[in-house]
Amino acid sequence: MSLQADDHSPNAPAHAPRGLLRATVTGMLAVVLVIAAIGFVGFLSQLHGAETKPARHADGIVVLTGGSSRVSDAMELLAAGYGKRLLISGVHRTNDASDISRSLPDSQSLMNCCVDLDRSAVNTRSNAAETRRWVHERGFKSLIVVTSNYHMPRATVELAHAMPDIVLIPFAVVGDKWRDEPWWTNGATLRLLLSEYVKYVAAEMRVRLADLGLELTSEPPDQPSGSLPQRRPATAEAN
Repeated sequence: MSLQADDHSPNAPAHAPRGLLRATVTGMLAVVLVIAAIGFVGFLSQLHGAETKPARHADGIVVLTGGSSRVSDAMELLAAGYGKRLLISGVHRTNDASDISRSLPDSQSLMNCCVDLDRSAVNTRSNAAETRRWVHERGFKSLIVVTSNYHMPRATVELAHAMPDIVLIPFAVVGDKWRDEPWWTNGATLRLLLSEYVKYVAAEMRVRLADLGLELTSEPPDQPSGSLPQRRPATAEAN
């Protein structure tokens, strides 16, 4: 006589729920990973691989500090007449106009006449808040936004939410590393993109919830200010 347990044995029901739970969790994780991968591809599709001049002129220009050559590119746009004034948002509290002038000696006259410094912003969300204040004080209706290509999607989300009445014209700065080698071959660049994608998704979710009247806690600084050097020319809080 066989002693093998059938489907009605006491042990069978104990294993079935565990197997079903494992399969459900595995399936949910797979769905989340697929959605995240699709979202990451969509995020990458927004990133420019080469710098192109803005499609039109604007009332003002804002550059969000924190990346290589952002400020110098913004100054070039100002010199070319793409905007009337430039706001450098997120300048480190120990930096002043003379520090920027020393790093960009050809821009001294523009620094004296047409550039404003914002030292209050510590992250992208506060960049947007300070930019909104500056734009409304100046009566501007259009704005060229200068920041790194990987940061542009999140910056656009925050700025558009803060200033729905302002026309935003992106100018994405493309770094040397992005030009020199594919991003997927460089571990540091890949980590940067993954980190920025997570921040971008979080910003999108926060903005959508805010539109529904559900305001979340404030965004932490993109980089702790304590880790910054005391004095850096033409840059400030990283974004």
